[in-house]
Amino acid sequence: MLTRRKFLTGTTAAGLALTTSAKPAFAKRQGRLIVDAQTHIWLADAPERPWFAKRAQLPQPFTIERLIPIIDQAHVDRVVLIPPTLEGERIDYVQQAVAQYPGRFGIMARIAIDKPERAEKLPQWRDQAGVLGLRLNFAFPWLTNGLADWIWPVAEKCDIPIMFLTNGQDALMAKIAERYPGLTLIVDHMGISSAFLHSTPNWQDEIKVVAGMAKYPNVSVKLSSIPLFSSQPYPWRDTIPHIHHLYDAFGPLRCHWGSDQTATFAKATYEQRITQFTEELPFLSEDDKDWIMGRSLQARLRWP
Repeated sequence: MLTRRKFLTGTTAAGLALTTSAKPAFAKRQGRLIVDAQTHIWLADAPERPWFAKRAQLPQPFTIERLIPIIDQAHVDRVVLIPPTLEGERIDYVQQAVAQYPGRFGIMARIAIDKPERAEKLPQWRDQAGVLGLRLNFAFPWLTNGLADWIWPVAEKCDIPIMFLTNGQDALMAKIAERYPGLTLIVDHMGISSAFLHSTPNWQDEIKVVAGMAKYPNVSVKLSSIPLFSSQPYPWRDTIPHIHHLYDAFGPLRCHWGSDQTATFAKATYEQRITQFTEELPFLSEDDKDWIMGRSLQARLRWP
């Protein structure tokens, strides 16, 4: 018969077994700054705050309250918040995170590329609370129809960093980098959008195009959303040659780690996204990791 004493003894032993066999908490190298180059947060679609687009990366809103325990457990110091497409040009929610957690968050805000009158805003762009620069997603043919032409000289003059993602059009961005050498450009997700990945059998060739952009000092690259590009379990060894290629091209001072966690939330833990870089890439020195995991992006965005 299972007595109360036996039950308590058994559960205590089980608890000890779980404690001793559990995976240890993630620990970062002492003194290493970790900056996540991309995470989205958003609230629910509501009449008083409707979404600009009607599709989210997760079925439930990914809120500040969901994000904070994740980054705290992983000892991540800072996060670049990028409002998702469904937010349009709104930045009030990401600014709420900036206000609640001073020094923890920065913002790469969206702008309507097809509205050249927005150029009036750029001289004061970084005066907005928490805003570090722009994030542009070229899902439409704005690079070929001339609608985006206005933004490059204005952003260069105003010293506004731009993170960007194209749909297989990084060669066009290379021409912009050459034409505007004072414009800080940061390639998102190794240059591969989700749409391009799923529509192009030889999507890996675009990474070679991105590597060729390393000849322009004003270009750097986010090694972000890595699980998206893998058909293997952690540590996603099929992605490591691409990471190595871009590291060789750009060097650690122009490579930036980022999670983009909501794009592949069920595929990987947040800690795995970090430890792939800190534990599974033998070609990186500890100094390289210090740069890629945080110092390089902080310097690139001039984030004090």
